[in-house]
Amino acid sequence: MSLVVVGINHRTAPVDVRERVVFEPARVPDALHELATLPPVEEAVIVSTCNRTEIYCVTDSGEVELGDWLQRYHQLGSSIQHCLYHLDDAKAVTHAFAVASGLDSMVIGEPQILGQLKDAYRTAQEAGTTGPVLNRLFQAAFSVAKRVRTETQIGANAVSVASAAVAMARTVFASFENRTALLVGAGETIALAARHLHADGLRRMIVANRSIDRARELAAEFQGFAIGLDEITAHLREADIVVASTASPNAIITREMAAQALRARKRRPMFMVDIAVPRDIEPEVAELEDVYLFTVDDLQSVVNENLENRRQAAREADKMIASEVDRFQLQQRTRGAAPTIRRLREEAEHTRQHTLEQARRMLAAGRSTDEALEFLASTLTHRLIHAPSQRLRDAAETGDAEIIRTIADIYRLDQD
Repeated sequence: MSLVVVGINHRTAPVDVRERVVFEPARVPDALHELATLPPVEEAVIVSTCNRTEIYCVTDSGEVELGDWLQRYHQLGSSIQHCLYHLDDAKAVTHAFAVASGLDSMVIGEPQILGQLKDAYRTAQEAGTTGPVLNRLFQAAFSVAKRVRTETQIGANAVSVASAAVAMARTVFASFENRTALLVGAGETIALAARHLHADGLRRMIVANRSIDRARELAAEFQGFAIGLDEITAHLREADIVVASTASPNAIITREMAAQALRARKRRPMFMVDIAVPRDIEPEVAELEDVYLFTVDDLQSVVNENLENRRQAAREADKMIASEVDRFQLQQRTRGAAPTIRRLREEAEHTRQHTLEQARRMLAAGRSTDEALEFLASTLTHRLIHAPSQRLRDAAETGDAEIIRTIADIYRLDQD
C-alpha cells in the first residue's frame, strides 16, 4: 500500500488554471466514486478550495496517473501536468499535516483550511471511499493542527490590513457589543473588515458607498443599513469606529466633518482607520482630541511584524510536524506487521493447546507427572523452533546469508 497526494495550489498555478480544476461540492461524491474505480486506488479523498485542489489516495502496488484522471475529469484541453505536485508516503503525510495546520496556505496560519479539510474528509466518508489509512491520516492531521494552534502563536496575530484594523480598534474599545461602525466603501477590504467586526460582536453597522445597491448588499449580510457617501455627515456622529477604503481621488471625511461629529458625541472617543490611497480621511483629523486615526502605513507595519511572528511560529510548527510524521510512520509500520504478528501468535497458541492436550492424555493414561512434563517441554520446544530451524537449513544449502542473519537477529542469537 502506498499513500499518494497529487495536487495544484496557489504556489504552483495562477487562479485561471486553479479555477478549471475546482470540484463543485455537489459533484464531489460522484467524482470520488469514479476515482475509486481506478484499479490501483483503494481509498480516496478530494480536497477542493479556491486555492487548492488535491487528491489523497491509497494505492495497492500499481501506479495510477492521478494527474491524467484529473485532466480527463475536468475535460481540459491543455495539459496541467507542469502545475501538479506528486507526493508519496512520508512526504504526503508531511504535506497533509502542513495543510491542516495552515502552513501551506496563502496566509500562514489561516484557520479556514482546517474546516475545509474536515468537510472533504466527511464527504469521502459518506461516499464510502475512505479506509484505515486515510482515516488514520486525517484524524492525525486534525490532531496535529490542534497541537500547532495550541502550542504556537501561528494564528495569534493579524496578518491582513482589515484584521489589523480591527485588532487596533480593540486597543481603544474593550468590547464592540455596544458600538457602531461606519464602513466607507464596499470593496473586498471593507467586506473583510465587516466580517472581523461582526465576528467580534459588533452591535450595529452602517455601510456608506457611492453605489447604494452594493452598500445594501454588504449591509444586509450583517443586518446593517446602507447610506450614500453624501449622507456620511449626518451619520458620522453615530460611529465609534470608522473604516474607510474607497477609490475616491479626494478626501471623503474632512476635519470639519469630524469636528462636528465629535461635538455631537460630547467627547466620546472615535477610532478611525484610513486604508485608502489616496486617503479618504483628511490627515488633519488626527489633530482633533478624542480621535485615534491610523493610516494604511500604520497598519502595514503591524501586519509585517505579525507576519514575521507567524513565520517564527511556522518554524516551530515544522519541527512539531516532523516529529508527528515520524510517529505516524512508525504506527503505520507497526500496523502493517499486525496481521503477521496475529497469525504467529495464533499458530503458537494452537501448538501450545495441542501439546498440552497430549500431555494431559498421558497423565490420564497413568504416565508419571515428570514424564508428562518432560514430553510437554521438549515437544513444545521442538514444534516452536521447527519452522525457523528448517528455514535455516534451507538457507545454508542455498547460501542465503541474509535469511540466516535475519533469523539470528530475530532470536538475538548474536548477542553475548
